[in-house]
Amino acid sequence: MKNPAVDAYIAKSPDFARPILKRVRALMHKACPKIEETMKWSVPHFEYKGIVANMAAFKQHAAFGFWSQKLLKERLGKDAGRMFPASGDSSMGGRKIRSLADLPPDALVLRTIKAAVALNAAGLRPARELKRKPPPKAPPYLVAALRKNAKARANFDSFTPSQQREYVEWITGAKQDATRERRLATTVEWLAEGKQLNWKYQNC
Repeated sequence: MKNPAVDAYIAKSPDFARPILKRVRALMHKACPKIEETMKWSVPHFEYKGIVANMAAFKQHAAFGFWSQKLLKERLGKDAGRMFPASGDSSMGGRKIRSLADLPPDALVLRTIKAAVALNAAGLRPARELKRKPPPKAPPYLVAALRKNAKARANFDSFTPSQQREYVEWITGAKQDATRERRLATTVEWLAEGKQLNWKYQNC
C-alpha cells in the first residue's frame, strides 16, 4: 500500500534523486505486494511484519538500506558484495546512489527484498550488540577511603559497573567539600553493609 507522505517526500527531493527513489519504491512493491509504506525519522520506510528497508534523499546522493543487513549478507552469499558495499561508500546500511546506474541490478534488489521479507515473516531479527559502559573511575579520595575498609572495598568491587557508577556520580556530584565528605562517609558505611546507593527503594 502506497503512502501519500512518501509521494510528498519524493516530490520535494532533489531532481537527481526522484528517479532513484521511485525505482527503489517500485521494486519494493514488486517483490512484496503486501509491503506497507511508513514515515519514520522523517524518511520513508517499507514494512512487512516489521521494518524491511528504508530510503532517503540527501543533497548529493540518495540511499537505501535493509534493517537486517547482517542476516541478508549470509543469505546472499557471493552476491552480498554487489548488494552491500564493503567500502566506506555506504549510508543507512546500504550504499550512496547518485544515479540509477549506481543501483544494483533489479534482479538482485528483488532477491534481497524477498529475503528480507522472509526473515521478518519468520520472526528473525539481527542480534543487537549491547554497548556496555566501562567501569567508572573512582576518585582518589574514594579509593583511599575504601583501602581503609576491606569489607566496603570488597563489596564495591563485587558491584556491577552501573551500581559502582551510582556511588561515584553521587559523590563527585557534590558541589561543596562538606557535602562530599558526608557522602563519602555514607558511601563507605553503606558499602560495608553491602548496600547499593538506592537500597531504601529496592523493596518498595
